Amino acid sequence: MGTLIEELTGIRARDPGRIARALALRPRADLAAAERLLVIACDHPARGALGAGPDPMAMSSREDLLHRCITALSRPGVNGFLGTADLVEDLALLGALDGKLVWGSMNRVGLQGAAFELDDRFGGYDTEGVTAAGLNGGKMLTRIDYEDAATARTLEASARAIDALAGRGLNAMIEPFISRREGGRIVNDLTPDAVIRAVSVAQGLGRSSAYTWLKLPCVQDMDRVMESTTLPSLILGGEVSKDPEAARASWGRALALPNVRGLVIGRSLLYPPDDNVEAAVDNAVELL
Repeated sequence: MGTLIEELTGIRARDPGRIARALALRPRADLAAAERLLVIACDHPARGALGAGPDPMAMSSREDLLHRCITALSRPGVNGFLGTADLVEDLALLGALDGKLVWGSMNRVGLQGAAFELDDRFGGYDTEGVTAAGLNGGKMLTRIDYEDAATARTLEASARAIDALAGRGLNAMIEPFISRREGGRIVNDLTPDAVIRAVSVAQGLGRSSAYTWLKLPCVQDMDRVMESTTLPSLILGGEVSKDPEAARASWGRALALPNVRGLVIGRSLLYPPDDNVEAAVDNAVELL
């Protein structure tokens, strides 16, 4: 058993109130003061999505995952983290989130591969939890399948979450996709026209978009995609690329656009092909 698991389990068993104290006392960052962002994302396990690269269970070891997150967050230029409450709390107890922007992942009910995957209700953070933990905002995956009636519930839930976050001056980070089911799997349409449609739907959700940001895939014709919105946007990393240099070049081109404020990347940096987390993160920081 790993030493981090032993330490964290001991705290959770004997002094669970220490979690709230760690969150309350940690030094925080101001989103409005950040010019360029590199956010480490790690909310995949809560949807049962444990794969990275060729290994379908890469993220199954919490000890290893925590070490990778701590390494990534410690690199100069990394200024944020996105995750579910279990990971946010573990990392806060370890001091890894001090001085960082933090977003809580809100809807994790749509488990990868499940018949109900697109019925992505809000089973993670809610606005009260984001507020109580002193986070900067909440992130919601908002997949739109025109042939799946569950999409309506996800859109409505996202709109209500945006309203609640905006009412407290907190950031709502929406990750929208046009999606469809192929052979039992959910596939996201990454054509520019589909991403533009997803952006158009997402930015209209809620009674106000004042605190709404977008989390978008890096696709072809990114300049045309970004012409569809005035919302600040972060580029997501997606699956671990077989060609990291090509992925990095595409991120760099997107970062040249005025409404792209930075990167929010998970597996591509936490599980790079050469397994060198430090180098992968530092290379991403150079783009900023």
